[in-house]
Amino acid sequence: MFGTVNSYLSGVLHAAQDFDGETLGTHLSLRDVHVQNHNLYIAQPEKLVDRFLKPPLDEVVSAHLKVLYHLAQEPPGYMEAYTQQAAGCGAVVRLLQQLKDENWCLPLMYRVCLDLRYLAQACEKHCRGFTPGHVLEKAADCMMACFRVCAADGRASEDDTKRLGMMNLVNQLFKIYFRINKLHLCKPLIRAIDNCVFKDSFPLPEQITYKYFVGRRAMFDSNYQAAVQDLSYAFSNCPDRFASNKRLILIYLVPVKMLLGYLPSKSLLQRYDLLLFHDLALALKAGNVNRFDEIVRDQELVLIRSGIYLLVEKLKFLVYRNLFKKVFVIRQTHQLDMGDFLSALQFVGLNDVSLDETHCIVANLIYDGKIKGYISHAHNKLVVSKQNPFPSISL
Repeated sequence: MFGTVNSYLSGVLHAAQDFDGETLGTHLSLRDVHVQNHNLYIAQPEKLVDRFLKPPLDEVVSAHLKVLYHLAQEPPGYMEAYTQQAAGCGAVVRLLQQLKDENWCLPLMYRVCLDLRYLAQACEKHCRGFTPGHVLEKAADCMMACFRVCAADGRASEDDTKRLGMMNLVNQLFKIYFRINKLHLCKPLIRAIDNCVFKDSFPLPEQITYKYFVGRRAMFDSNYQAAVQDLSYAFSNCPDRFASNKRLILIYLVPVKMLLGYLPSKSLLQRYDLLLFHDLALALKAGNVNRFDEIVRDQELVLIRSGIYLLVEKLKFLVYRNLFKKVFVIRQTHQLDMGDFLSALQFVGLNDVSLDETHCIVANLIYDGKIKGYISHAHNKLVVSKQNPFPSISL
């Protein structure tokens, strides 16, 4: 046993002496093969670790070995493991502060924070007695301590600055804040990245992830132009071999672009198994409100789980717009009887809609700028503008 532990600790020591952050991070990752070595499951490893390592790295390693010990129990001690991982993260903060003008240990920080998030998620799933999201929010607080050290590093050179670790941490924090539905906490992080002189120097995979989350946040804020820009960047730069990631981006990009008047091609949706949006696009283009509602009802759980149900519901106003535009094209007049709109709704299968509800739908379309005109209640007519009464919806 001790030979195995000594060999492991020697590897950690050599990685630290060589300023090899990647190897050091691997030695402290829960995804590395060493976690399967039962000889490393030690409840109190401090004395063994102290023979090889100095503070605060010894605290990081001791915490890691305790995590392995607690995860090996039956049942696994997720909460105890998380507590030790949080302690290890605190020690990483002290290590970052100690290495004032160096950033070689950033890969270690990435691994420790990543595992902290995974363990927090495991606690949320398996442990009882906590308010949902509580452990993840505490994990985010630990990561924010790392982020503050990185963001405050203005002394080191461009090659050695810890600010190069900001985006990796921001992406980890995004994943937590989206999961616990606290998107308002993303705003200061976005501002920090926007103001960072290194924002174009971060690795491309990190930039893709960042744009994906920033685009989703813009979508929830109804800033659809910004959402399209960020999500399009993420999709275009994501390599084709990561098809599942590209599909995930499209789940948000496609409905946002549809809201702005762009209907996706069937071939694109077929390639990523998203023909649901093709069916919605056909109903939208035809102005078939009843068919649109049927698709939304059938796919309700999928849309809710994806977090786009409300966004897709907003598309319904475009369906109404397209249907009512057909009435205008047929009638060829700028004074349209409201009864014609009611008849159109009934024609596409909405038999339970009333004239008052039709008035409300038209009024909302006028308010939203999708129809230029006004309702004359005295004459029960919609009077539309002679210039562009149904403004085009385009990017």
